[in-house]
Amino acid sequence: MASTVSTASALPARSAPTTTTAAPASRQRQAISVLIVSTLAFTVCFMVWMMFGVIGIPIKKALNLNATQFGLLTAMPVLTGSLIRVPLGIWTDRFGGRIVMALLMAATVPAIFLMSYATEYWHFLTIGLFVGLAGGSFSVGTPYVARWFPKNRQGFAMGVYGAGNSGAAVNKFLAPAIVVAFGWTMVPQVYAAVMLGTVLLFWMFSAHDPAHQVPSHVRFVDQLKMLKDPQVLKYCQYYSIVFGGYVALSLWMVQYYVGEYGLDIRVAALLAACFSLPGGVLRAIGGWLSDKHGAHKITWWVMWVSWICLFLLSYPQTDFTVLTVNGPKSFHIGLNVVGFTAIMFVLGVAWAFGKASVFKYISDDYPHNIGTVSGIVGLAGGLGGFVLPIMFGALLDLTGVRSSAFMLMYGVVWVSLIWMYFTEVRRTDVMHHTAVAAAVPVKA
Repeated sequence: MASTVSTASALPARSAPTTTTAAPASRQRQAISVLIVSTLAFTVCFMVWMMFGVIGIPIKKALNLNATQFGLLTAMPVLTGSLIRVPLGIWTDRFGGRIVMALLMAATVPAIFLMSYATEYWHFLTIGLFVGLAGGSFSVGTPYVARWFPKNRQGFAMGVYGAGNSGAAVNKFLAPAIVVAFGWTMVPQVYAAVMLGTVLLFWMFSAHDPAHQVPSHVRFVDQLKMLKDPQVLKYCQYYSIVFGGYVALSLWMVQYYVGEYGLDIRVAALLAACFSLPGGVLRAIGGWLSDKHGAHKITWWVMWVSWICLFLLSYPQTDFTVLTVNGPKSFHIGLNVVGFTAIMFVLGVAWAFGKASVFKYISDDYPHNIGTVSGIVGLAGGLGGFVLPIMFGALLDLTGVRSSAFMLMYGVVWVSLIWMYFTEVRRTDVMHHTAVAAAVPVKA
């Protein structure tokens, strides 16, 4: 009997490690499932959010819109998607990302479908506001995904989720084919069906953890006080470039290719995807780099690469004549389609890294308020994506120069570089100067 009792008492001691090992393994599988299905949901939401970037072209032609009106048309969904981000981020902290994301996607389905029945300009503007709710999904999924991973992997996790920005490229692949085959009115109908199917998939494979919710004693007003934090405002400024600029150019590029180079809408959309696709997919690499090297270093170099690319893109197609000793000679300066697309690809890669690095800042500095802060920063980025297309159109109507859009972006990045230098770089070792100085022996 003694030996029997001894053996029985020993069994729990041997089985305990199996239990503790199984729990983290199950948790990890759950986290990966949440990440995958959330990224899929965000990709579809972003695809819908960027819908006017393609279908806006036949609508512009049918309604005889000028460039400013076209810019406003494409920007309307961006406005709602931006303004809703702060409350969505707060609700995600309060109620959990699963329920908020599912309800948000379901709410957009009727508006997407109704878009195919719009006939007047004001119809498109009004329905576009409701379709734009899909853009708020970013400030829901970012904190929802991040909290399923340890701190040293949050940058990567948020980067993978943020790769859903590639929905802008999916839109450029899918929508032109539908437009050519069936007309633009079929695009909203197909997108509504896709969104409904995504809602069902998300609910089936996502999960909820009550531990991820902000404690009930945290008030709505307390969370909104983050708007007064100068650090948060600084991150808003960074994000208005890397995300706001990305959204604006994703909406603007198809019609730019059509107008500047006289391309067919399908070819134009394919080339525009060379900017949109890396700008979304490579965000995961940006998150990994931010985890490894720090958010500041990545953001600093992203700004410099953006400045160089936008300088080259800003130069308009130019013909000029020089009087030489052999008589007048004419010259042409301007980017051809290949050169333009190559530079846009580099810019898309840089902004993909920058979008991830800004949110690495947030997860590092505000681990308990990721939802609120990401909502505020996402609002700033989204408002940039709303204002910039309208300004692109106004500048085009005013100057008649298509590259004026890049001139505007160049100026904004220039201001951002100066601000970043005086607020961060002067106090941070970006160029490894400290390490080099430490390596040199100091003589007494």
